[in-house]
Amino acid sequence: MNSPSFRSRLFGSPDRRSSGKARIGAGTALAGVLAVWGLFGLFYTVQPEQRAVVKRFGAVIKIADPGLHFKLPFGIDEVQLVATERVLKEEFGFRTLGDSQPTRYAAGEFPDESLMLSGDLNMIDAEWVVQYRIADPMKFLYAMRDPVGTLRDLSESVVRRAVGNRLGSDVLTTARVEIADLARQELQDAMDAYQNGIQIVTVELQDVVPPAAVQPAFNEVNEARQERERMINEATKQANQRIPLASGQANRLIAEAEGYATERVNNALGETARFRAILAEYRDAPEVTRRRLYLETLSQILPTVAQVLVVQDGQVAPLPLLNLDRKPVERAPEVQP
Repeated sequence: MNSPSFRSRLFGSPDRRSSGKARIGAGTALAGVLAVWGLFGLFYTVQPEQRAVVKRFGAVIKIADPGLHFKLPFGIDEVQLVATERVLKEEFGFRTLGDSQPTRYAAGEFPDESLMLSGDLNMIDAEWVVQYRIADPMKFLYAMRDPVGTLRDLSESVVRRAVGNRLGSDVLTTARVEIADLARQELQDAMDAYQNGIQIVTVELQDVVPPAAVQPAFNEVNEARQERERMINEATKQANQRIPLASGQANRLIAEAEGYATERVNNALGETARFRAILAEYRDAPEVTRRRLYLETLSQILPTVAQVLVVQDGQVAPLPLLNLDRKPVERAPEVQP
């Protein structure tokens, strides 16, 4: 009854007991791992600028708002986070390196994106940025295979068409804002038609310049245009200064001429009236009037005469009659005793 074979049959062999304990330990460890995995898979966190698309067995069941949420573990529920409140951007013709300050740009060029033809067949090197938001995360993830790639392709097409419909000089100077507004509107219409959940915020043209090969000639043309504008402005300034001055001088001369004409006319009218009055007096008393006119004439002439000489025939020297230059001798006042 106490033989080794009986005890081995009753309690098992030592090797069998050790292998059983190992299997139990491995099962316990696996159960612990599954428990920890399931515990951590029960919840997920959505950041304030994100929305979460939750799928169960591949089907979308809800869109979660920011905060802490629970889900079924072990891959039953899957969560995809989408940055819906962040403004994203796509760059064309250049690339920025990270988010460092100051902004650093990649050294390479992207001529396939930036070089395009204007309406007058001039080459334009344009760089622009498209800023957008993800308005509908479910449409962004599942309505289209590559919504960002589609956005880039449509942006290039829209900007090239807008530049191709305008003169190169307008694109380089005054039409940049108009091109950016037109591109934003057409891009938004295309995104709405595709229903990919993208909302265009803005389209901004960064650098719009001629290619490097023709840059010196373009600079000379710009300098010539600036010089022309400067000369036009200078001429306009001189015209604005001299035309009012000439107009003022002309008005002054006209006013002086009108005043002189009025004065002459009034003097003539006065002389005419005086002559008529003298004539009426002369008709009434000719001798008295003649003598009065003679005396008035002498009283006007004699003060201007310095010396009067009377020359008689047969005399050598003239006879001084009046010496009007001499001032009368002032007598001293008499002293009264």
